[in-house]
Order: sequence, then structure tokens, then C-alpha cells
Amino acid sequence: MKTGKPGPIAATLRVGTLAGLAGGVAEIGWVSLYAAAAGTSAAPIARGVVEAVMPGWVTSSYAVALGLLIHLALAVALGNALALAIRLLWRRARTALEEFLWVTGALVAVWAINFFVVLPQLSPGFVSLLPYGITLVSKMLFGVAAAAILCGKRGYRTERAAGQRGSRPMRLAAQQAK
Repeated sequence: MKTGKPGPIAATLRVGTLAGLAGGVAEIGWVSLYAAAAGTSAAPIARGVVEAVMPGWVTSSYAVALGLLIHLALAVALGNALALAIRLLWRRARTALEEFLWVTGALVAVWAINFFVVLPQLSPGFVSLLPYGITLVSKMLFGVAAAAILCGKRGYRTERAAGQRGSRPMRLAAQQAK
């Protein structure tokens, strides 16, 4: 029976999308703040995103806007990956601090893989557009912003599918008690 309420995976993806958008916007804000403080433009960073993903479009007049859109699309994908990972991996309740630390730690790992493995092969020039410290703080801010959304919407981890009784942790506890 359909109730019009989204299933558990749809709810997770909705929260992941919000977390990704929050993280992506936090990164854009941080890089813009750095660029303003350094007296430079953030446009080369947006163009660098385009060059890494769609090199043929880097010279277009709308490369900066396209770079922002690509950045936000990748941020949404990352937010959804985080939300799905939390839903699948965490069987017991976690404190907000544990969740913030886990999400931020995961983003530090993503940063390291991006800047030391992927980007040097994909777009070597992008790695040198900003100091490593600025890019690391950017990714950590993504983690904090995403974790704030994920912690604030914790219900997505325990929503049940139609026809199931009890939340997932309660079902697991009942199965283990048998």
C-alpha cells in the first residue's frame, strides 16, 4: 500500500542531497572568502573544475557558472555517498560528536585522494591553484556543514520501509534477542 511517503532509500538520498549542497556551498564560501582576502579572483578555481571534468568547455563564456554547477553536482554525489554510508555502516546510535568526526574524517580522506592521486593525473594545474592548507580547510568545512545536516536529520537512518514494523535498530535488537 502506497502512503505517499518516500521509502528509506529515497529519504536517505534527500538528506544526502541537502548535506552535499550544504557542504558544496560551504566550500564555495570559503574559497570566495580566501580569494577576497588574497586580493584575487575565485574564477580560475571554477574554470579549473571545468577543465578537470570537461576540458573542451573551459574557454566558454559561461565556464565559471558551469564550474560552480559541476562542483555542486559532485558535492551532491558526495553528500549522498556519505548519507548512504552512514545508513549502511552504523547499526547503533552515535553521538553528534562521533558523527561530526566521522564525516569530517571521511572528507579529509577524500581530500587526500583528490589532491595526491586523482587531480595530479586528471588536471595537474588544478592542484596548484590554491595552497593545500586552504583546500584542506575547504574540505573540512564541507564535512562540518554536511555533518550538521546529517545530524539534524537523523531520522533518515531509522525510517522503515512500507510494511515493516519498528525501526531498523529495534528490528535488529529483536532479531538478536531470538
